[in-house]
Amino acid sequence: MAATLGSNQYGKAETRLVRLTKDGDLHQVKDLNVSVTLSGDLEDVHLTGDNANVVPTDTQKNTVYAFAKEAPVGEIEEFGLRLARHFVDDFEPIHRARVRIEEYPWARIEAGGAPHPHAFLRASDEKRTATVVYEQGQAWVVSGLADLVVLKSTGSEFTGYIADKYTTLKETRDRILATAVTACWRHGTVDVDWAKSFQETRRLLLETFAAKHSLSLQQTLYAMGEAVLADRPEVVEVRMSMPNKHHFVVDLSPFGLDNDNEVFHADDRPYGLIEAAVLRDDAPPAGPAWDPYPML
Repeated sequence: MAATLGSNQYGKAETRLVRLTKDGDLHQVKDLNVSVTLSGDLEDVHLTGDNANVVPTDTQKNTVYAFAKEAPVGEIEEFGLRLARHFVDDFEPIHRARVRIEEYPWARIEAGGAPHPHAFLRASDEKRTATVVYEQGQAWVVSGLADLVVLKSTGSEFTGYIADKYTTLKETRDRILATAVTACWRHGTVDVDWAKSFQETRRLLLETFAAKHSLSLQQTLYAMGEAVLADRPEVVEVRMSMPNKHHFVVDLSPFGLDNDNEVFHADDRPYGLIEAAVLRDDAPPAGPAWDPYPML
């Protein structure tokens, strides 16, 4: 039996970066979590411990901070492209770089009836995300969002499913539909107005969730992805993960009370988990855009 080295990567995970842009008393906040992974000619470091081809992870961390100072961070897709190109183009042993960025939203505090110039509050738990992969002069960009919690108090039903001796769930023509959307969308080009593309894609996801009468969460997910592809030509594939945040009608009959879908028990687990990809039939190959990170 002989062992061989398989796929491998290394990098600096979760570098926390807060970048202030100051215009006198008016400040802007960029709050990011940046993870870098590199791969390339790294056989020797694994097999013999020779570090000659290794860009230290501490250097990767410092590069994130330095790049944030040397030029405006801009949109997170732009920042990821700058970092990924640097690690591949400036270090010969490195053939592929993957940069994953999460952005946390901050909103200005209202003070005296006006937005305060340098005081902020966390807007929500929602995160904006971007993943950039770069190798051999080609880049792939996947934008996204996570922890976007949404709820419809009606306009959703669930009927006609398989029932066997273990089925206790009752069919319903009127239910709460709630989920926490994680969505990632692959771009067919890097020539994109990243801010507008993100804002419009997010808008389409939310509007479709609200307007579509749902016969199942699967149907809703597909409709949301389809709406993005129909309106945003730069997007070629949408992948979504949507846990079903169950709300069960509480039986109030022991107390002589009717409950016409007004009082619910919100159950956090177990939960249904609905996941799917929606893509154009002419979408270009994904290449390494969806390669797993982390690997395990």
